[in-house]
Amino acid sequence: MALSTRSRILGATAMMVVIGAPGAALAQDNDAEFLGTIVLGESKREVQTDTATPLTVIEQDEMNDRQASTIAELIDSVPGVTLLNGSTPAGSGINIRGFGANGTYGTDQKVAIIVDGASVGSEEIYRVGTQLYTDPYLYRSVEVIRGTVGSFEYGSGIIGGVVRLETKDASDFTDGEPGFAFGQTFDVSSNGEGFGSSSTLAWQPTEQFEFLGNFSWREQELQEDGDGNEIGNSAFELPSFLVKGRYSFGLESDHAIEFGFTRSEAQDRDVPYDSFGTSGGVFGNVDRDTTTETFVADYTYNPSGNDYVDLTVRYSYANQEIDQTCLPASAPFGCFSVVDADHQYETRKFLVANRVFLTTGSAEHELRTGIEFSERERLDASAAPGGTDNRIAIYAVDQIEFGNGLSLSPALRYETSEIEGTLNAGGTVSYDNDAFMGGISLRYDFDNGLALFGSYAQTANMPIIDDLESPTFMMQPERSNTYELGFSIDRSGVFAENDSVSFKANYYTTDVWDITSYSGVLSVRVDGFELEGSYATESGFYVDLNANLVDGENTLPDGVTTEDWDNAPADSLRLTLGQRFGESFDVSWEIVAVDEADRNGSTTDGHTTHNLRGTYRPQNGLLAGTEIRVGVENVGDEFYTPLLATRPMPGRNFKLSLSRLF
Repeated sequence: MALSTRSRILGATAMMVVIGAPGAALAQDNDAEFLGTIVLGESKREVQTDTATPLTVIEQDEMNDRQASTIAELIDSVPGVTLLNGSTPAGSGINIRGFGANGTYGTDQKVAIIVDGASVGSEEIYRVGTQLYTDPYLYRSVEVIRGTVGSFEYGSGIIGGVVRLETKDASDFTDGEPGFAFGQTFDVSSNGEGFGSSSTLAWQPTEQFEFLGNFSWREQELQEDGDGNEIGNSAFELPSFLVKGRYSFGLESDHAIEFGFTRSEAQDRDVPYDSFGTSGGVFGNVDRDTTTETFVADYTYNPSGNDYVDLTVRYSYANQEIDQTCLPASAPFGCFSVVDADHQYETRKFLVANRVFLTTGSAEHELRTGIEFSERERLDASAAPGGTDNRIAIYAVDQIEFGNGLSLSPALRYETSEIEGTLNAGGTVSYDNDAFMGGISLRYDFDNGLALFGSYAQTANMPIIDDLESPTFMMQPERSNTYELGFSIDRSGVFAENDSVSFKANYYTTDVWDITSYSGVLSVRVDGFELEGSYATESGFYVDLNANLVDGENTLPDGVTTEDWDNAPADSLRLTLGQRFGESFDVSWEIVAVDEADRNGSTTDGHTTHNLRGTYRPQNGLLAGTEIRVGVENVGDEFYTPLLATRPMPGRNFKLSLSRLF
């Protein structure tokens, strides 16, 4: 009998444990010395073994290599992250640990998406995706924090996790030296005749002042699935731009003012209202214009030699407008009010935060504190109430190092919420809520490269404007507890001189109750196991391994009957084998295996897909400074519709990109 994907994942986990075990390294060389985080060989992604937080960081090189068309595609390789669709801005969503997007709404408010400190995303619009209309070209890095621990600086009610996007800086192109730099990227893809262009101008008149402007354009026609059938509702055009500047001043440039503005637009004509589907169905089609904007202004003060002041004052603004016009000829039952509706969300935040380094006895502290004022306005819609959500939040996170390998990180957040809005039937209502939340993580780092860690976190998901029509929901914040336990290994000289092994395994269990986000659900419990590993040699060979195992169930309102949690993703494993040849060539083969999943008697088939990638960076001659990337996704032209997705995934797709910095 063939092994299931879960068996393969467990087998791979055992193999990585053996590889990384301290004893295995010592058997090679009794005098082997643990080298900490020194990287002697590099894989695609660095495993974050120095923290108890389930954190994954995707840097610029990996972002470029993945040749993603959407932000969702950029982070689907992170364990615990599952996409609903994903190859288009419309109708896609991000699910982390079974929370976030689902087949009905693009968000359940349990996954936070943050751009340079600005909170983006909408509320629960029926049959419309996450609305994360932005382009990967604009960003220099993406961080994914899974679960609640590590989230208290960014918001309340974060059960699935946080996606933090950082836009590019001019100094990324000028290397911090005065002058001009211009970067240009073109990419094309065969499936859907995709095309993308990104033009970036960076200017540093002095070392203290820098300015960046970027304009990006991305488009594709209808894609085809692995059986050669067109995937409806998969065509799009998305122009985006970024403007960003920074000025440093004062003694040793310890003061700085920075601003950034992003804008993305999509104009879709005669497309299904149901962005999760492939046809208009009972809702019919709409003309839809979507605009996403963020503006962030920072003042920072970090005087040299002062451990008590590292100040950030930030104002952020996020705006999303969705204008829809129902097309009566396409609506078999007429234009529903939910279809012929416009939406607008504006979120303003003002943050004052400081970081302090201090010593108490034998303990060293990195204490981060902040107070945040936010205002969220929702436009009245024909099928949803409008209103204003004003919040005040105070948080404190203390990273304590005891000097003997032990570290402790307690975190607290207190938040108040006042929501006022207009009911569909007329009249205004107001509701007040507040909640304490927090957590603690403990980590012990042995001298041989092994670390053990665990954490507990509790959060409250405050009521939202969308629920103003339900008085019970408006007085009942959702609650959750999450426990985590894991270990990490970071060693060198395991199988060969100067090779490196990094490995992190994490088990978690999450309970959610007082639920208002899901109909007919009293409580939810999700248990999961996440794995990240990498192996790299000095000769350039590397291996990356990511795995996710998850089980979930929900209790019905009778308090007794349980069902499978439909939003829990399938078990999956992602393995990358790669080889670098000096600074010029990098080739890799990525295998993605997803297990069969049974949810409440409905079975979704498993699938295995293969992706090939290659990068060429000429070091000399006319092409020096040019990067040429080729990729083939879904090499076997596999037909599959993943669990949680609402339409088939694209078939074989050839990609080519050319980049040059002038």
